Amino acid sequence: MDRRQIEAILRRLRGGSMSVGEAMESLRSLPFEELGFATLDSHRAIRRGYPEAVYSQGKTDAQVAAIVERLSKHHRTVLATRVRPGTAKAVAARVGKAKVREFPEARMLVVGAMPKPRKGRIAVLTAGTSDLPVAEEAAVTAESMGHRVDRIYDVGVAGVHRLLDKRKRLDRANVIVVVAGMEGALPSVVSGLVDKPVIAVPTSVGYGASFDGLAALLGMMNACSPGVAVVNIDNGFGAGYLAAMLDR
Repeated sequence: MDRRQIEAILRRLRGGSMSVGEAMESLRSLPFEELGFATLDSHRAIRRGYPEAVYSQGKTDAQVAAIVERLSKHHRTVLATRVRPGTAKAVAARVGKAKVREFPEARMLVVGAMPKPRKGRIAVLTAGTSDLPVAEEAAVTAESMGHRVDRIYDVGVAGVHRLLDKRKRLDRANVIVVVAGMEGALPSVVSGLVDKPVIAVPTSVGYGASFDGLAALLGMMNACSPGVAVVNIDNGFGAGYLAAMLDR
């Protein structure tokens, strides 16, 4: 937010021409920054508790680098999702190599310091190894928001004894993210075992009749065990973000 705008609001508040509620409302929605090709929401961390993340798919490396550079001036930690190989180099050229952490499997960049983890814990499960890229997107998102993450991978219903062996780790979690393709059965099974909210993430993993994740999405939305919320296909970021909000 522009310094002069904040000062004007504070002067009006001090002078009595603006109430505390009006000042809060002005501060809530006012600040953004124009880059021409993007309008940055530099105030989102105050409204939501976490700054704007950069969805990189469809943007050039130069655009991603410019957006991240500006956001990093306002925020200690900035997240970029769905980055291409080579995007990290472009970002590092703008902000410095030491500030950039690349997570290739998750296709993500974290610019700045990773926050210290809070006391809570989020478990991220996958049905199979093929679901790891989406699961890692969820895990890195939650970690960048300051949460502990317990990764429990390849425990799908084709060998459900693998999941049952992890019951104690599931019980220690406050929120559970379950990532699965094929028929998407794992979230319903997990929800039937725990008293924690389960966030289901369908992936586009599977043979032809999985319809690029649509079969898993519909299966998860029709889960018979209560307490399952479903995000969009391959949306690991959305799942990690929601898990972090629930774990606050």
